Amino acid sequence: MAKTRILALDGGGIRGVVSIVLLERLSAVPALAGWLARAQVLAGASTGALIALGLARGLSLATLRSLYETRGRAIFDDSFLDDLIDVGKIVGADYDSRRLQRELRAAFGETTTLGELGRRVVVPTFDLDNREDLEREVAAGRLAAADLEAHRTWKPKVFHNFPGADSDRDALAWRVGTAATAAPTFFPTFDGYIDGGVYANNPSLIAVVQTQDQRNAEPRPRLDELVVLSVGTGASLSYVRGQRLDWGYAQWARPLVEVMLEGVSGIADYQCGKLLGGRYHRLAPVFPPGVRMPLDAVARVPEMVAFAEAVDLTAATEFLEREWT
Repeated sequence: MAKTRILALDGGGIRGVVSIVLLERLSAVPALAGWLARAQVLAGASTGALIALGLARGLSLATLRSLYETRGRAIFDDSFLDDLIDVGKIVGADYDSRRLQRELRAAFGETTTLGELGRRVVVPTFDLDNREDLEREVAAGRLAAADLEAHRTWKPKVFHNFPGADSDRDALAWRVGTAATAAPTFFPTFDGYIDGGVYANNPSLIAVVQTQDQRNAEPRPRLDELVVLSVGTGASLSYVRGQRLDWGYAQWARPLVEVMLEGVSGIADYQCGKLLGGRYHRLAPVFPPGVRMPLDAVARVPEMVAFAEAVDLTAATEFLEREWT
């Protein structure tokens, strides 16, 4: 039976290095030689989008790991002047995304489009204003200009390069990567988009659904032909103390962002597990109690690498041997 293999990569900021080390370790298992190259669909949310796009571009895991280990500090660089302008982080994003943009242009290429990538990619983002899409509908005669404002709203946006009517094959890879990592409060919005991790930090289900889209101009695999490996970036055992929290905007701002980016991963895990059964596996290591790794903890990358090196990969290896290779 033909198989469509999907590798889905979570968001998690600089913790993306955890995912990369896990992929490197799996690739070093003799019985799994070449398993990563057999993934036809690469899905990534936030930092996972950068890994997915990089792999689809043909970059090695070693190259991607170097991006996190050597360039992370430049990307997450917050100067005193920036803090002053941002009124001590009360207003304004923590980091300027222009450094990230430079790194992605260098890694993916200035003019590389999603359609030029070697494999199918699926990247969730969130569009804060669909006006440009509506204007195109007006220009094509599918929407009356007078009705534009009645349809204007924010909405999820999934970038992909599957051939078909709604394909984003002409979108520049580095711009999609920048939009996909625009986590609220961490980076400014980009092209009107924010990080798709706010609704799909585990992009497994998004990728599964994309393969089933009737607009795809290629044969759609059956559900029983899908095999999905979902890889996390390391989760913290988080909680908010208190049974009755009378919090307002200021208190909820950062905790709510973390809840959105990390809390939704379990929903996709549950849904994919029910849909695919044993053809779905989730590799999501958890940091020890009391250990928290923020999305921008660049100084702790060596600690993350050590953590990833110690994760038990027995179940993931058995899954790949049984279902993937």
